[in-house]
Amino acid sequence: MNVRYHRGHGRPSLARLTVRRGSAVAAVDVGSTSVHLLVAHVDRHVIRPLADDSVLLGLGGRVEETGYLGASTRAGLAAVLADDAVRARALGADPVVFIATEPLRRAADAARAVVEVERESGVALHVLSQVEEAWLTLIGVTGGRPVTARLSVVDVGGGSTELVMAEPGRPVEVRGLPVGAARLLAEIVHADPPRPAELAQLRATARRQLAAIPTLGGAEIVAVGGTASNLLKIVAGGRVDRRLTRARLAEAFELLGRERSDVLAPRYGLREIRARLLPAGAAILEALLELGGAEEISVSEAGIREGAVLAASHDPIAWRDRLARLALGWPG
Repeated sequence: MNVRYHRGHGRPSLARLTVRRGSAVAAVDVGSTSVHLLVAHVDRHVIRPLADDSVLLGLGGRVEETGYLGASTRAGLAAVLADDAVRARALGADPVVFIATEPLRRAADAARAVVEVERESGVALHVLSQVEEAWLTLIGVTGGRPVTARLSVVDVGGGSTELVMAEPGRPVEVRGLPVGAARLLAEIVHADPPRPAELAQLRATARRQLAAIPTLGGAEIVAVGGTASNLLKIVAGGRVDRRLTRARLAEAFELLGRERSDVLAPRYGLREIRARLLPAGAAILEALLELGGAEEISVSEAGIREGAVLAASHDPIAWRDRLARLALGWPG
């Protein structure tokens, strides 16, 4: 199955108001590395972006280091989300949905952050479970259309990796894996660029930590998120066919092992913090290819934000309660 999607522009946010077909919907994804806004018009399964941008806050690193966000970080997050809510509504977004993933699942003061965000923005912040995160990602990749062939969707985040397996006639299976690009890099890599021994350890550790994944044999593997999209930018032909093969990942490792992130970033149009994470992200994707017995991974620009926009458009009030069903797709 060749998955197609329509990219939106804006950061994700959440509100429980009635939506009219063709009106704008917004979603803001609070992740380990960035807070990303998507505002888009939605017509059935088609997303037409109005705004799509992100702010790097590095929440995952803060939580990894201290176990909590802290007052200043929470205040910064609330300010960013309040600004997103204003921008989204100015573009006609209704509803606006705020969703948070790994860093707020682990932060000891996540409940305070949720209260402060709603107080500042007037929008509820939904801290998703790993399963809910995976369901939204699947909806984003498929556009909410029913799955017609075996499909595995992988999202390499900063603190964790989500794996979604779907096929016709069966419930969607979700695995949350406690290995992400930022976490893996922090554990192993101290040099920039990584030393050969550090690269080797990254790859070996990723294989070991992903060894328990179920077989992916026969399934199309689709990667979403910034790690996969940025890897496409540094390998020959990646931007053209949006595929990461074993040979292209080997090419990426060779480049990442000799060039500093502050050199790579401007050359390939990356943010430096994103460039720094690429060796660990490539190691995780390589391990998935090897363990799944696959030769290539296709890369989708659509993911959790698009899924949130589609789900909220389809059911603006009860989208979260209906995610298990919505993940199977809907006609129309």
